[in-house]
Amino acid sequence: MGISDFFSDVWDTFSHPSPDADAPPQGGSSTETPSAGTPSESKEEKDVNKADAAAPAESDAGHKPSGDASEASADADEEEEEEEEEEEKDPKDVFEEECANSKQCAPAKHHYDECVQRVTSQFEEHGKADEDCVEEFFHLTHCATQCAAPKLFATLK
Repeated sequence: MGISDFFSDVWDTFSHPSPDADAPPQGGSSTETPSAGTPSESKEEKDVNKADAAAPAESDAGHKPSGDASEASADADEEEEEEEEEEEKDPKDVFEEECANSKQCAPAKHHYDECVQRVTSQFEEHGKADEDCVEEFFHLTHCATQCAAPKLFATLK
């Protein structure tokens, strides 16, 4: 595709109006009330706005349950039971965290922690950082994953 083809395609794209641009509006429109965004308001709108301004503000904003108190207490009991049930932690996450803090991954963690300190101080001093710690993070994650894999598969068997 040459440069002249490019410009002719651009010309064709922008020179022809969209078929939707000339389409008549769908649905009916009211002629008695102003359109949205117009400064004038109808008599009904004025009355409603005055009533809203005169009405006292509710102190308890939000949804109030329509049921009786027994339904509310039953819902509270169900929520307490759900909170009591703790989900088991994923053993992969546990093993990787242990490995990341182990002697095996200490060099990678040391480099990552230094980088985080460096970037944090740059951000505090200048409002921006010249680098990020993505590479160090991936090195630490790789080390932790390699360390955790045998432990994880031993527990899965």
